[in-house]
Amino acid sequence: MEKDVLEKGIWHNSDLDKNAAYKDDRIAIIDNIQGLKDGQNCLNDLVKVDAVLLVFCVKGKASLCINGDTYMIHPNDLLVCVPNIVFERSMISIDFEMRGVVLSPEYMKNMVLFECSSWSFRSFVEKHPVLSLNEEEAKLFRQYYDLLYEKMTRAPRKHQKELFDALLEMFRYDFYDTMERFYNENPKTFSSSEVLFRNFLDLLNTPENNCRKVAYYADKLHVSPKYLSAVCKEVSGQTAFDLVNQYVLKNVKYMLQWSPKSIKEIAMELDFPNLSFFGKYVKRYLGVSPKQYREQLSSEKSSDTEA
Repeated sequence: MEKDVLEKGIWHNSDLDKNAAYKDDRIAIIDNIQGLKDGQNCLNDLVKVDAVLLVFCVKGKASLCINGDTYMIHPNDLLVCVPNIVFERSMISIDFEMRGVVLSPEYMKNMVLFECSSWSFRSFVEKHPVLSLNEEEAKLFRQYYDLLYEKMTRAPRKHQKELFDALLEMFRYDFYDTMERFYNENPKTFSSSEVLFRNFLDLLNTPENNCRKVAYYADKLHVSPKYLSAVCKEVSGQTAFDLVNQYVLKNVKYMLQWSPKSIKEIAMELDFPNLSFFGKYVKRYLGVSPKQYREQLSSEKSSDTEA
């Protein structure tokens, strides 16, 4: 069953809620996942994260399935996830310990913690979500976590929000310095085209946004569809239409694989005009009908279970 971690910056998942040492509409701090795993040390529930997620492995190891790809995480590894990723079945060792911080998308926009709207940075993190920290970097992350934990879990004080914001601002620069070892891009001033492109990505990543029309996004950004597409092509090498399709197809595949709803209900939820149009869309981009796509996934799951 699908479980969203954050929806518009507000926690609403009961299991994750119980495992959070602290939570508000901006941040959640998690230092254990005991309530989320079954007797086989598995995370069986599907979890969709519409937030920035940082998970530091303290002890043990885990095998995590993220957006269909499997990654191993060991002590001193830092898992970095940008919004709109999906965790599937994962395995953790019995001695697994972690420290996690979840930041809402809206808060991230205000803080600009990292350039998670940067196309190149976002692409890098999606392909390389696990970073192996050295001892100095790992120690620094633990220090920040412990300080955040102490400040956020104590009795509220007058300037608690300001202290938290200052801590994140400090962490931002240390994170940048750490990332230079993994991701080499010289700091630069963003052009107007790049700013427009980043705003376009923000719109695409808005939870429950399923619009497939480039004109819709262009109107929101106060530019013409032609200009928006030209900017997307310049910055990313892909047109606005291509990028919109990527996000729509991601939602389509996610819903067909995990939602218990009927294909007709999924078509309606994803804002397709009718079932026929939805079927043609899926056939065009996935090569099979929605029903056949579901049957293929069901067959693959059965084969995995038998293996």
